[in-house]
Amino acid sequence: MLPTADTYADLIARFRWDIPAAFNIGVAACDRWADGGGRLALVDVAADGTAREVSFDRLKDLSNRLANALAGLGAARGDRVAILLGQGLACGLAHLAAYKAGMIALPLFTLFGEEALEYRLADSGARVLVTDSANLPKVEAIRERLPGLEHVILADGAASHDLSLAELLDRASGDFMPVATAADDPALIIYTSGTSGQPKGALHAHRVLLGHLPGVELPHHFFPRPGDRFWTPADWAWIGGLLDVLLPSWFHGVPVVAHRMVKFDPERAMALMRDHAVRNVFLPPTALKLMRRAEVAPWHGLRTIGSGGETLGAELLDWGRQTFGLTVNEFYGQTECNLVVGNDAALMGTVPGAMGRAVPGHRVGIVDGDGAELPAGEVGQIAVARPDPVMFLGYWNRPEATAAKFAGDWLLTGDTGTVDAEGWFRFVGRDDDVITSAGYRIGPGEIEDCLMRHPAVALAAAVGVPDPVRTQLVKAVIVLKPGHSPGDGLGREIQDFVKTRLAAHEYPRIVEFADQLPMTATGKVMRRLLR
Repeated sequence: MLPTADTYADLIARFRWDIPAAFNIGVAACDRWADGGGRLALVDVAADGTAREVSFDRLKDLSNRLANALAGLGAARGDRVAILLGQGLACGLAHLAAYKAGMIALPLFTLFGEEALEYRLADSGARVLVTDSANLPKVEAIRERLPGLEHVILADGAASHDLSLAELLDRASGDFMPVATAADDPALIIYTSGTSGQPKGALHAHRVLLGHLPGVELPHHFFPRPGDRFWTPADWAWIGGLLDVLLPSWFHGVPVVAHRMVKFDPERAMALMRDHAVRNVFLPPTALKLMRRAEVAPWHGLRTIGSGGETLGAELLDWGRQTFGLTVNEFYGQTECNLVVGNDAALMGTVPGAMGRAVPGHRVGIVDGDGAELPAGEVGQIAVARPDPVMFLGYWNRPEATAAKFAGDWLLTGDTGTVDAEGWFRFVGRDDDVITSAGYRIGPGEIEDCLMRHPAVALAAAVGVPDPVRTQLVKAVIVLKPGHSPGDGLGREIQDFVKTRLAAHEYPRIVEFADQLPMTATGKVMRRLLR
Protein backbone atom coordinates (compact mmCIF):
# COMPACT_ATOMS: atom_id res chain seq x y z
CA MET A 1 0.00 0.00 0.00
CA LEU A 2 2.86 2.42 0.67
CA PRO A 3 4.31 3.97 -2.49
CA THR A 4 8.07 3.88 -2.98
CA ALA A 5 9.64 7.09 -1.69
CA ASP A 6 13.04 8.49 -0.78
CA THR A 7 11.87 10.81 2.00
CA TYR A 8 9.12 10.93 4.59
CA ALA A 9 7.74 14.13 3.03
CA ASP A 10 7.54 12.45 -0.37
CA LEU A 11 5.87 9.42 1.16
CA ILE A 12 3.20 11.54 2.85
CA ALA A 13 2.59 13.53 -0.33
CA ARG A 14 2.15 10.44 -2.49
CA PHE A 15 0.08 8.26 -0.16
CA ARG A 16 -3.63 7.74 -0.78
CA TRP A 17 -6.00 5.29 0.89
CA ASP A 18 -7.62 2.71 -1.38
CA ILE A 19 -10.49 1.24 0.61
CA PRO A 20 -12.98 -0.63 -1.59
CA ALA A 21 -16.66 -0.69 -0.70
CA ALA A 22 -16.59 -4.50 -0.48
CA PHE A 23 -13.79 -6.20 1.41
CA ASN A 24 -13.38 -9.47 3.31
CA ILE A 25 -10.33 -10.21 5.45
CA GLY A 26 -10.50 -13.96 4.85
CA VAL A 27 -10.52 -13.60 1.08
CA ALA A 28 -7.81 -10.93 1.04
CA ALA A 29 -5.51 -12.76 3.47
CA CYS A 30 -5.89 -16.22 1.96
CA ASP A 31 -8.00 -16.98 -1.09
CA ARG A 32 -6.35 -14.60 -3.52
CA TRP A 33 -3.00 -16.37 -3.00
CA ALA A 34 -4.50 -19.87 -3.37
CA ASP A 35 -3.88 -20.32 -7.09
CA GLY A 36 -2.75 -23.95 -7.04
CA GLY A 37 0.92 -23.00 -7.01
CA GLY A 38 1.60 -24.13 -3.44
CA ARG A 39 2.70 -20.72 -2.17
CA LEU A 40 3.93 -21.07 1.43
CA ALA A 41 1.69 -19.44 4.06
CA LEU A 42 2.68 -20.91 7.42
CA VAL A 43 5.59 -22.64 9.11
CA ASP A 44 3.95 -24.15 12.18
CA VAL A 45 6.65 -24.96 14.75
CA ALA A 46 5.54 -27.24 17.59
CA ALA A 47 6.79 -27.11 21.16
CA ASP A 48 9.29 -29.90 20.41
CA GLY A 49 10.72 -27.96 17.48
CA THR A 50 9.17 -30.03 14.69
CA ALA A 51 7.75 -27.92 11.89
CA ARG A 52 5.10 -28.39 9.23
CA GLU A 53 4.62 -26.16 6.23
CA VAL A 54 1.15 -25.13 5.06
CA SER A 55 0.38 -23.54 1.70
CA PHE A 56 -2.24 -20.92 0.91
CA ASP A 57 -3.98 -23.58 -1.18
CA ARG A 58 -4.31 -25.76 1.90
CA LEU A 59 -5.39 -22.80 4.04
CA LYS A 60 -8.17 -21.99 1.60
CA ASP A 61 -9.43 -25.56 1.51
CA LEU A 62 -9.40 -26.02 5.26
CA SER A 63 -10.89 -22.61 6.08
CA ASN A 64 -13.64 -23.22 3.50
CA ARG A 65 -14.40 -26.53 5.19
CA LEU A 66 -14.54 -24.88 8.61
CA ALA A 67 -16.78 -22.10 7.30
CA ASN A 68 -19.19 -24.75 5.97
CA ALA A 69 -18.99 -26.62 9.26
CA LEU A 70 -19.82 -23.50 11.26
CA ALA A 71 -22.85 -22.87 9.06
CA GLY A 72 -23.86 -26.50 9.53
CA LEU A 73 -23.85 -25.96 13.29
CA GLY A 74 -26.34 -23.14 12.85
CA ALA A 75 -23.92 -20.23 13.18
CA ALA A 76 -24.86 -17.35 10.93
CA ARG A 77 -23.57 -14.01 9.71
CA GLY A 78 -22.83 -11.71 12.66
CA ASP A 79 -22.53 -14.54 15.21
CA ARG A 80 -19.44 -14.45 17.41
CA VAL A 81 -16.87 -17.23 17.07
CA ALA A 82 -14.48 -17.31 20.03
CA ILE A 83 -10.95 -18.58 19.41
CA LEU A 84 -9.05 -19.77 22.49
CA LEU A 85 -5.87 -21.08 20.87
CA GLY A 86 -2.19 -20.25 20.75
CA GLN A 87 -0.24 -19.53 17.58
CA GLY A 88 -0.72 -22.30 15.06
CA LEU A 89 -2.66 -23.62 12.10
CA ALA A 90 -5.96 -24.15 13.94
CA CYS A 91 -5.96 -20.57 15.22
CA GLY A 92 -5.35 -19.13 11.75
CA LEU A 93 -8.02 -21.35 10.21
CA ALA A 94 -10.63 -20.29 12.76
CA HIS A 95 -10.00 -16.65 11.98
CA LEU A 96 -10.15 -17.09 8.22
CA ALA A 97 -13.31 -19.21 8.39
CA ALA A 98 -15.11 -16.72 10.63
CA TYR A 99 -14.26 -13.80 8.34
CA LYS A 100 -15.23 -15.63 5.15
CA ALA A 101 -18.54 -16.68 6.72
CA GLY A 102 -19.36 -13.08 7.74
CA MET A 103 -19.10 -13.99 11.42
CA ILE A 104 -17.23 -12.02 14.09
CA ALA A 105 -14.01 -13.49 15.45
CA LEU A 106 -13.33 -13.18 19.18
CA PRO A 107 -9.66 -13.97 19.96
CA LEU A 108 -9.01 -15.06 23.55
CA PHE A 109 -5.64 -15.39 25.27
CA THR A 110 -4.83 -18.90 26.45
CA LEU A 111 -3.46 -17.60 29.76
CA PHE A 112 -6.83 -16.09 30.68
CA GLY A 113 -8.35 -17.57 33.82
CA GLU A 114 -11.93 -18.68 34.26
CA GLU A 115 -13.30 -15.28 35.28
CA ALA A 116 -11.67 -13.48 32.36
CA LEU A 117 -12.98 -16.04 29.90
CA GLU A 118 -16.46 -16.07 31.36
CA TYR A 119 -16.77 -12.31 31.19
CA ARG A 120 -15.65 -12.08 27.55
CA LEU A 121 -17.68 -15.03 26.34
CA ALA A 122 -20.80 -13.78 28.10
CA ASP A 123 -20.42 -10.13 27.18
CA SER A 124 -19.81 -10.92 23.50
CA GLY A 125 -22.56 -13.54 23.36
CA ALA A 126 -20.24 -16.00 21.65
CA ARG A 127 -22.13 -18.89 20.10
CA VAL A 128 -19.18 -21.09 19.13
CA LEU A 129 -15.79 -21.60 20.78
CA VAL A 130 -12.76 -23.17 19.10
CA THR A 131 -10.18 -24.34 21.64
CA ASP A 132 -8.04 -27.35 22.58
CA SER A 133 -7.88 -29.95 25.32
CA ALA A 134 -5.35 -27.94 27.35
CA ASN A 135 -7.86 -25.09 27.73
CA LEU A 136 -11.00 -27.22 27.95
CA PRO A 137 -11.01 -27.56 31.78
CA LYS A 138 -11.35 -23.77 32.16
CA VAL A 139 -14.22 -23.78 29.69
CA GLU A 140 -15.95 -26.70 31.39
CA ALA A 141 -15.77 -24.91 34.75
CA ILE A 142 -17.82 -21.96 33.43
CA ARG A 143 -19.88 -23.53 30.68
CA GLU A 144 -23.10 -23.90 32.63
CA ARG A 145 -23.06 -20.14 33.21
CA LEU A 146 -22.82 -19.50 29.46
CA PRO A 147 -26.18 -20.54 27.99
CA GLY A 148 -25.42 -18.73 24.74
CA LEU A 149 -22.34 -20.87 24.07
CA GLU A 150 -23.84 -23.67 22.00
CA HIS A 151 -20.81 -25.43 20.56
CA VAL A 152 -17.23 -26.12 21.64
CA ILE A 153 -14.87 -27.36 18.93
CA LEU A 154 -11.62 -29.01 19.99
CA ALA A 155 -8.67 -28.56 17.68
CA ASP A 156 -6.81 -31.61 19.01
CA GLY A 157 -9.57 -34.17 19.44
CA ALA A 158 -12.91 -34.24 21.17
CA ALA A 159 -14.28 -34.88 24.61
CA SER A 160 -17.34 -37.11 24.72
CA HIS A 161 -19.75 -34.21 24.34
CA ASP A 162 -17.72 -31.81 22.20
CA LEU A 163 -16.86 -31.54 18.54
CA SER A 164 -13.61 -32.54 16.87
CA LEU A 165 -12.18 -29.99 14.46
CA ALA A 166 -10.59 -32.74 12.37
CA GLU A 167 -13.90 -34.63 12.06
CA LEU A 168 -15.77 -31.46 11.13
CA LEU A 169 -13.21 -30.66 8.43
CA ASP A 170 -13.31 -34.22 7.06
CA ARG A 171 -17.10 -34.13 6.69
CA ALA A 172 -17.38 -30.62 5.26
CA SER A 173 -17.05 -29.49 1.66
CA GLY A 174 -14.01 -27.55 0.50
CA ASP A 175 -16.21 -25.40 -1.71
CA PHE A 176 -17.49 -22.24 -0.07
CA MET A 177 -18.69 -18.91 -1.41
CA PRO A 178 -17.42 -16.22 0.96
CA VAL A 179 -20.03 -13.81 2.29
CA ALA A 180 -20.00 -10.51 0.44
CA THR A 181 -19.01 -8.25 3.32
CA ALA A 182 -18.66 -4.49 3.11
CA ALA A 183 -15.41 -2.94 4.30
CA ASP A 184 -17.36 -1.39 7.19
CA ASP A 185 -19.04 -4.64 8.26
CA PRO A 186 -17.95 -5.99 11.67
CA ALA A 187 -15.26 -8.69 11.65
CA LEU A 188 -13.48 -8.81 14.98
CA ILE A 189 -13.82 -8.05 18.70
CA ILE A 190 -10.72 -7.63 20.84
CA TYR A 191 -11.22 -6.89 24.52
CA THR A 192 -9.04 -4.18 25.99
CA SER A 193 -8.58 -3.19 29.62
CA GLY A 194 -8.92 0.43 30.63
CA THR A 195 -7.98 2.23 33.82
CA SER A 196 -11.20 1.23 35.55
CA GLY A 197 -14.11 -1.16 35.19
CA GLN A 198 -14.41 -4.35 33.18
CA PRO A 199 -12.63 -4.75 29.82
CA LYS A 200 -14.44 -3.39 26.79
CA GLY A 201 -14.77 -5.17 23.48
CA ALA A 202 -13.31 -3.07 20.66
CA LEU A 203 -15.34 -3.95 17.57
CA HIS A 204 -13.42 -3.68 14.30
CA ALA A 205 -14.58 -3.78 10.68
CA HIS A 206 -13.04 -5.75 7.83
CA ARG A 207 -11.28 -2.56 6.73
CA VAL A 208 -9.11 -2.73 9.85
CA LEU A 209 -6.67 -4.95 7.97
CA LEU A 210 -6.24 -2.37 5.22
CA GLY A 211 -5.91 0.32 7.88
CA HIS A 212 -3.00 -1.57 9.44
CA LEU A 213 -0.97 -1.99 6.26
CA PRO A 214 0.85 1.38 6.20
CA GLY A 215 1.72 1.00 9.89
CA VAL A 216 3.28 -2.41 9.21
CA GLU A 217 4.99 -1.47 5.97
CA LEU A 218 6.69 1.67 7.34
CA PRO A 219 8.64 0.24 10.32
CA HIS A 220 9.47 -2.84 8.25
CA HIS A 221 10.95 -0.65 5.51
CA PHE A 222 8.48 -1.01 2.66
CA PHE A 223 7.37 -4.52 3.61
CA PRO A 224 7.16 -6.88 1.82
CA ARG A 225 10.47 -7.46 0.06
CA PRO A 226 11.56 -10.70 -1.64
CA GLY A 227 12.48 -13.32 0.92
CA ASP A 228 10.56 -11.76 3.80
CA ARG A 229 9.27 -14.10 6.50
CA PHE A 230 7.61 -12.91 9.72
CA TRP A 231 7.51 -14.05 13.33
CA THR A 232 6.51 -12.56 16.65
CA PRO A 233 6.44 -13.94 20.20
CA ALA A 234 3.27 -11.89 20.73
CA ASP A 235 0.19 -14.08 20.86
CA TRP A 236 -2.31 -13.90 17.99
CA ALA A 237 -5.04 -13.25 20.55
CA TRP A 238 -3.80 -9.66 20.74
CA ILE A 239 -3.90 -6.98 18.09
CA GLY A 240 -0.08 -6.87 18.07
CA GLY A 241 0.22 -10.50 17.01
CA LEU A 242 -2.88 -10.71 14.83
CA LEU A 243 -2.90 -7.41 12.96
CA ASP A 244 0.74 -6.32 13.24
CA VAL A 245 2.04 -9.67 11.95
CA LEU A 246 -0.25 -12.55 10.91
CA LEU A 247 -2.95 -10.97 8.77
CA PRO A 248 -0.82 -8.26 7.10
CA SER A 249 1.75 -10.89 6.18
CA TRP A 250 -0.88 -13.15 4.67
CA PHE A 251 -2.45 -10.19 2.89
CA HIS A 252 0.89 -9.72 1.14
CA GLY A 253 1.41 -13.44 0.55
CA VAL A 254 4.32 -13.57 3.02
CA PRO A 255 4.85 -16.72 5.10
CA VAL A 256 4.50 -16.52 8.88
CA VAL A 257 6.34 -18.64 11.42
CA ALA A 258 4.01 -19.77 14.21
CA HIS A 259 5.56 -20.58 17.57
CA ARG A 260 4.33 -19.30 20.89
CA MET A 261 6.50 -19.99 23.91
CA VAL A 262 4.75 -20.47 27.23
CA LYS A 263 7.53 -18.34 28.69
CA PHE A 264 9.74 -16.18 26.50
CA ASP A 265 13.19 -17.73 26.12
CA PRO A 266 15.74 -15.34 24.56
CA GLU A 267 18.11 -18.07 23.35
CA ARG A 268 15.27 -20.13 21.93
CA ALA A 269 13.90 -17.07 20.16
CA MET A 270 17.24 -16.43 18.50
CA ALA A 271 17.52 -20.07 17.44
CA LEU A 272 13.98 -20.07 16.06
CA MET A 273 14.65 -17.00 13.92
CA ARG A 274 17.92 -18.45 12.61
CA ASP A 275 16.57 -21.94 11.95
CA HIS A 276 13.48 -20.77 10.07
CA ALA A 277 15.02 -17.92 8.06
CA VAL A 278 12.94 -15.22 9.75
CA ARG A 279 13.60 -11.82 8.19
CA ASN A 280 11.00 -9.64 9.92
CA VAL A 281 10.07 -9.70 13.56
CA PHE A 282 7.87 -7.83 16.00
CA LEU A 283 9.59 -7.97 19.40
CA PRO A 284 7.81 -6.18 22.27
CA PRO A 285 10.14 -4.06 24.43
CA THR A 286 10.06 -6.63 27.22
CA ALA A 287 11.33 -9.32 24.85
CA LEU A 288 14.17 -7.04 23.78
CA LYS A 289 15.04 -6.30 27.41
CA LEU A 290 15.10 -9.99 28.27
CA MET A 291 17.34 -10.71 25.28
CA ARG A 292 19.66 -7.93 26.38
CA ARG A 293 19.68 -9.29 29.92
CA ALA A 294 20.54 -12.77 28.62
CA GLU A 295 23.38 -11.31 26.55
CA VAL A 296 22.34 -13.25 23.44
CA ALA A 297 25.01 -13.63 20.77
CA PRO A 298 24.82 -11.09 17.93
CA TRP A 299 23.05 -12.21 14.75
CA HIS A 300 22.59 -10.09 11.65
CA GLY A 301 20.14 -12.26 9.70
CA LEU A 302 17.06 -10.05 10.12
CA ARG A 303 15.98 -7.39 7.66
CA THR A 304 13.68 -5.47 10.05
CA ILE A 305 12.66 -5.36 13.70
CA GLY A 306 9.58 -3.52 14.90
CA SER A 307 8.65 -2.86 18.51
CA GLY A 308 5.82 -1.11 20.30
CA GLY A 309 3.81 -0.99 23.49
CA GLU A 310 6.42 0.79 25.63
CA THR A 311 9.09 3.29 24.67
CA LEU A 312 12.48 1.69 24.06
CA GLY A 313 14.98 4.38 25.03
CA ALA A 314 18.49 4.98 23.76
CA GLU A 315 20.05 2.09 25.66
CA LEU A 316 17.90 -0.58 24.02
CA LEU A 317 18.24 1.02 20.59
CA ASP A 318 22.03 0.99 20.89
CA TRP A 319 21.99 -2.62 22.07
CA GLY A 320 19.73 -3.55 19.14
CA ARG A 321 22.16 -2.07 16.62
CA GLN A 322 25.07 -3.97 18.14
CA THR A 323 23.15 -7.26 18.37
CA PHE A 324 21.17 -7.28 15.12
CA GLY A 325 23.08 -4.81 12.95
CA LEU A 326 20.02 -2.64 12.39
CA THR A 327 17.85 -0.09 14.18
CA VAL A 328 14.75 -1.31 15.96
CA ASN A 329 11.88 0.75 14.55
CA GLU A 330 9.28 1.80 17.08
CA PHE A 331 5.58 2.13 16.39
CA TYR A 332 2.60 3.23 18.43
CA GLY A 333 -1.11 2.56 18.61
CA GLN A 334 -3.74 0.90 20.74
CA THR A 335 -6.41 -1.73 20.32
CA GLU A 336 -9.04 0.82 19.28
CA CYS A 337 -6.81 2.57 16.73
CA ASN A 338 -3.54 0.81 16.07
CA LEU A 339 -0.26 1.63 14.26
CA VAL A 340 -0.80 5.34 13.72
CA VAL A 341 2.73 6.51 14.62
CA GLY A 342 5.92 4.80 13.54
CA ASN A 343 9.48 5.10 12.35
CA ASP A 344 11.63 3.77 9.54
CA ALA A 345 15.19 4.68 10.47
CA ALA A 346 16.46 3.88 6.98
CA LEU A 347 14.02 6.40 5.50
CA MET A 348 13.62 8.97 8.26
CA GLY A 349 16.58 8.61 10.59
CA THR A 350 15.94 8.67 14.32
CA VAL A 351 15.35 11.32 16.95
CA PRO A 352 16.44 10.34 20.48
CA GLY A 353 13.42 9.76 22.70
CA ALA A 354 10.90 9.96 19.86
CA MET A 355 8.77 6.98 18.83
CA GLY A 356 8.15 8.19 15.28
CA ARG A 357 5.97 10.34 13.09
CA ALA A 358 2.40 9.94 11.91
CA VAL A 359 2.10 6.91 9.65
CA PRO A 360 0.89 7.93 6.17
CA GLY A 361 -2.89 8.10 6.04
CA HIS A 362 -3.41 8.99 9.71
CA ARG A 363 -3.89 12.41 11.24
CA VAL A 364 -2.40 12.34 14.72
CA GLY A 365 -2.21 15.27 17.11
CA ILE A 366 -1.76 16.35 20.71
CA VAL A 367 -4.96 17.72 22.22
CA ASP A 368 -6.35 18.91 25.53
CA GLY A 369 -9.31 17.31 27.28
CA ASP A 370 -11.77 19.22 25.11
CA GLY A 371 -10.17 18.12 21.87
CA ALA A 372 -8.41 21.40 21.09
CA GLU A 373 -5.12 20.78 19.31
CA LEU A 374 -2.09 21.96 21.26
CA PRO A 375 1.01 23.64 19.83
CA ALA A 376 4.30 21.83 19.32
CA GLY A 377 6.12 20.98 22.54
CA GLU A 378 3.13 21.05 24.89
CA VAL A 379 2.18 17.91 26.80
CA GLY A 380 -1.32 16.70 26.03
CA GLN A 381 -3.23 13.63 25.01
CA ILE A 382 -2.26 11.74 21.88
CA ALA A 383 -5.30 11.69 19.62
CA VAL A 384 -6.28 10.43 16.16
CA ALA A 385 -8.75 12.19 13.87
CA ARG A 386 -11.72 10.34 12.41
CA PRO A 387 -12.63 8.98 9.93
CA ASP A 388 -9.74 6.54 9.75
CA PRO A 389 -9.76 3.00 8.28
CA VAL A 390 -7.89 1.51 11.22
CA MET A 391 -10.23 3.00 13.83
CA PHE A 392 -12.68 0.76 15.66
CA LEU A 393 -16.42 0.85 15.04
CA GLY A 394 -17.07 1.23 18.76
CA TYR A 395 -17.15 -0.73 21.99
CA TRP A 396 -19.38 -3.80 21.87
CA ASN A 397 -22.76 -2.87 23.34
CA ARG A 398 -21.18 0.15 25.10
CA PRO A 399 -22.39 3.29 23.27
CA GLU A 400 -21.68 5.56 26.24
CA ALA A 401 -18.11 4.31 26.54
CA THR A 402 -17.68 4.74 22.79
CA ALA A 403 -18.88 8.34 22.97
CA ALA A 404 -16.55 9.04 25.90
CA LYS A 405 -13.59 7.89 23.79
CA PHE A 406 -13.98 10.93 21.53
CA ALA A 407 -13.70 14.68 21.88
CA GLY A 408 -15.28 16.00 18.73
CA ASP A 409 -13.63 14.15 15.86
CA TRP A 410 -10.57 13.24 17.91
CA LEU A 411 -10.23 9.72 19.31
CA LEU A 412 -8.53 10.14 22.68
CA THR A 413 -5.94 7.44 23.31
CA GLY A 414 -5.59 8.06 27.04
CA ASP A 415 -1.84 8.41 26.51
CA THR A 416 0.01 11.67 27.01
CA GLY A 417 2.78 12.86 24.76
CA THR A 418 4.28 15.73 22.80
CA VAL A 419 5.00 16.45 19.16
CA ASP A 420 7.72 18.74 17.87
CA ALA A 421 7.68 21.09 14.90
CA GLU A 422 8.93 18.32 12.57
CA GLY A 423 6.15 15.95 13.61
CA TRP A 424 8.14 13.62 15.89
CA PHE A 425 5.99 12.23 18.68
CA ARG A 426 7.26 11.47 22.16
CA PHE A 427 5.37 9.21 24.51
CA VAL A 428 5.09 10.60 28.07
CA GLY A 429 2.85 7.99 29.70
CA ARG A 430 -0.67 6.88 30.35
CA ASP A 431 -2.84 9.63 31.80
CA ASP A 432 -2.67 7.79 35.12
CA ASP A 433 1.04 7.04 34.73
CA VAL A 434 2.18 10.67 34.61
CA ILE A 435 3.88 11.62 37.88
CA THR A 436 3.17 15.06 39.33
CA SER A 437 5.90 16.06 41.75
CA ALA A 438 6.54 19.57 43.13
CA GLY A 439 4.63 21.06 40.21
CA TYR A 440 6.49 19.05 37.59
CA ARG A 441 4.73 16.59 35.28
CA ILE A 442 7.15 13.69 34.91
CA GLY A 443 6.79 10.87 32.43
CA PRO A 444 8.02 7.48 33.64
CA GLY A 445 9.53 6.57 30.27
CA GLU A 446 12.66 8.69 30.38
CA ILE A 447 13.33 7.76 34.02
CA GLU A 448 13.11 4.10 33.12
CA ASP A 449 15.38 4.65 30.13
CA CYS A 450 17.98 6.22 32.40
CA LEU A 451 17.65 3.47 35.01
CA MET A 452 18.22 0.84 32.32
CA ARG A 453 21.61 2.34 31.59
CA HIS A 454 22.91 1.51 35.06
CA PRO A 455 25.10 -1.61 34.82
CA ALA A 456 23.27 -3.39 37.64
CA VAL A 457 19.73 -2.87 36.29
CA ALA A 458 17.97 -5.53 34.22
CA LEU A 459 14.40 -4.19 34.31
CA ALA A 460 12.94 -1.02 35.80
CA ALA A 461 9.65 0.78 36.26
CA ALA A 462 8.93 4.24 37.65
CA VAL A 463 5.70 5.24 39.36
CA GLY A 464 4.40 8.07 41.48
CA VAL A 465 3.49 7.47 45.11
CA PRO A 466 1.53 9.92 47.29
CA ASP A 467 3.45 12.56 49.22
CA PRO A 468 1.87 15.34 51.36
CA VAL A 469 4.43 17.92 50.29
CA ARG A 470 5.26 17.16 46.66
CA THR A 471 1.92 15.55 45.74
CA GLN A 472 3.87 12.54 44.51
CA LEU A 473 7.36 11.12 44.84
CA VAL A 474 9.11 9.20 42.10
CA LYS A 475 9.57 5.58 43.07
CA ALA A 476 11.70 3.10 41.10
CA VAL A 477 11.06 -0.64 41.22
CA ILE A 478 14.10 -2.50 39.93
CA VAL A 479 14.99 -6.04 38.91
CA LEU A 480 18.75 -6.55 39.16
CA LYS A 481 21.04 -8.39 36.80
CA PRO A 482 22.62 -11.62 38.06
CA GLY A 483 25.63 -10.95 40.24
CA HIS A 484 24.18 -7.86 41.91
CA SER A 485 22.57 -7.79 45.35
CA PRO A 486 19.98 -5.31 46.59
CA GLY A 487 20.95 -2.95 49.38
CA ASP A 488 20.86 0.64 50.58
CA GLY A 489 24.24 1.38 49.05
CA LEU A 490 23.21 0.24 45.60
CA GLY A 491 19.93 2.11 45.95
CA ARG A 492 21.75 5.37 46.64
CA GLU A 493 24.12 4.70 43.76
CA ILE A 494 21.17 4.27 41.40
CA GLN A 495 19.54 7.46 42.72
CA ASP A 496 22.72 9.44 42.08
CA PHE A 497 23.04 7.85 38.65
CA VAL A 498 19.63 9.21 37.62
CA LYS A 499 20.05 12.55 39.41
CA THR A 500 23.27 13.33 37.56
CA ARG A 501 22.12 12.04 34.18
CA LEU A 502 18.50 13.15 34.02
CA ALA A 503 17.37 15.84 36.44
CA ALA A 504 17.32 16.49 40.16
CA HIS A 505 13.53 16.66 40.25
CA GLU A 506 13.18 13.36 38.37
CA TYR A 507 15.43 11.04 40.31
CA PRO A 508 13.67 8.29 42.29
CA ARG A 509 13.48 9.28 45.94
CA ILE A 510 12.39 5.72 46.71
CA VAL A 511 14.15 2.66 45.29
CA GLU A 512 12.67 -0.78 45.75
CA PHE A 513 14.15 -4.05 44.52
CA ALA A 514 11.97 -6.87 43.21
CA ASP A 515 12.43 -10.31 41.68
CA GLN A 516 10.10 -9.44 38.79
CA LEU A 517 7.77 -6.73 37.50
CA PRO A 518 4.04 -7.24 37.00
CA MET A 519 3.29 -7.26 33.29
CA THR A 520 0.32 -7.67 31.01
CA ALA A 521 0.10 -10.61 28.64
CA THR A 522 1.52 -8.39 25.92
CA GLY A 523 4.58 -7.44 27.96
CA LYS A 524 3.62 -3.99 29.21
CA VAL A 525 4.59 -3.08 32.76
CA MET A 526 1.47 -2.76 34.93
CA ARG A 527 2.38 0.42 36.76
CA ARG A 528 -0.99 0.63 38.44
CA LEU A 529 -0.16 -2.55 40.38
CA LEU A 530 3.17 -1.07 41.42
CA ARG A 531 1.38 2.04 42.63
